[in-house]
Amino acid sequence: MLFRTFGWSLAITVVGLVFAGLVWGWTGLAVVAILSVLEVSLSFDNAVINAGILRKLNAFWQRIFLTVGVLIAVFGMRLLFPIVIVAITAKISPVEAVRVAIDQPDRYQHLVTNAHPAIAAFGGIFLLMIFLDFIFEDRDIRWLGWLEKPLAKLGKLDMLSVVVALIALLVAAVTVATAVPLDGAHGTVDKTATVLLAGVGGMIAYLIVGGISGYFEDQLEDEEDDGDDGEQPAGQDGPQAAAGAGGGRKNGKSMVGLAGKAAFFVFLYLEVIDASFSFDGVIGAFAITNQIFQMALGLGIGALYIRSLTVYLVRKGTLDDYVYLEHGAHYAIGALAVILLVTIKYEVNEVVTGLVGVVLIAAAYFSSVVRNRRHGENSGEPGERTEVTSGV
Repeated sequence: MLFRTFGWSLAITVVGLVFAGLVWGWTGLAVVAILSVLEVSLSFDNAVINAGILRKLNAFWQRIFLTVGVLIAVFGMRLLFPIVIVAITAKISPVEAVRVAIDQPDRYQHLVTNAHPAIAAFGGIFLLMIFLDFIFEDRDIRWLGWLEKPLAKLGKLDMLSVVVALIALLVAAVTVATAVPLDGAHGTVDKTATVLLAGVGGMIAYLIVGGISGYFEDQLEDEEDDGDDGEQPAGQDGPQAAAGAGGGRKNGKSMVGLAGKAAFFVFLYLEVIDASFSFDGVIGAFAITNQIFQMALGLGIGALYIRSLTVYLVRKGTLDDYVYLEHGAHYAIGALAVILLVTIKYEVNEVVTGLVGVVLIAAAYFSSVVRNRRHGENSGEPGERTEVTSGV
């Protein structure tokens, strides 16, 4: 299972490190290796979040996530995205931005760093919306009941997530965005308008992509429900009919993965989430190197491991076995969103960013283990581990 899931990641790691050593020497090899570890440490919670969404998709779209999705993650977000940002903010052509990245790495780093307030506002609000929608939803399983129960009651108010996120954006705009230090120069600059515009853009992106994917998911579920009702044997209705349909449903929902338009928009949603998680990695990489291709290779290798870890979690049914992991990952998302907004003005070490996510997920994991042991003791039987085959 481990080798089958991580085999490609290991193979590409070897090829990538050998390439880095041949082209850039031992120093380049070390830089690529460090960047790979940095990406994994910063995006570990991303794997848990992705797994919770990926398990909704059928085997075909899970393969797309691991193939086409990886190309988007590596070349799109780790290589092309910073270039596009530089082209927009510096008002130069993409070709000129590429030339600057290759021939003038110091200037390229300066331009990307100056674009950070917009990047942080967009990604911070997008991730904050994910966290708020999770924490305001009423759930059967709660990790921190003392916090999640009252928040779930508040969540019954329509559009509460949007209101809270807008308040957070306004607070960021009138505090940290009013005097952003200039990179490589003394003095500050007011980025209030930039932060507001980028933050609203992040919210719009979340609402559009999440709304469309949710719409098609609901449509698919309605069609399946109608189909089940039509095929229902005479004299049989309600939950018994669902159970009698051959075990194709679980808890009233289809166990068949999403396909078609619904799967496409869920896949798109996954890619936008990955993009939001990659922002801090791309910016943090400049603390190690400003060579664009070293950054893309190192962060790309790390991103590939995160994708493989996501598939591994889905295959093993880890989120079903350790029920608080998803909670911990969403709390980590909330923390990362706040950190991104803070970094509009203040520098936060990448070690802190990575450790926050790891600590929260580790706490959720151990809480899940304790819960499983208690349930096993109460039932008098050891907990069973369920392995889910995704077909990836």
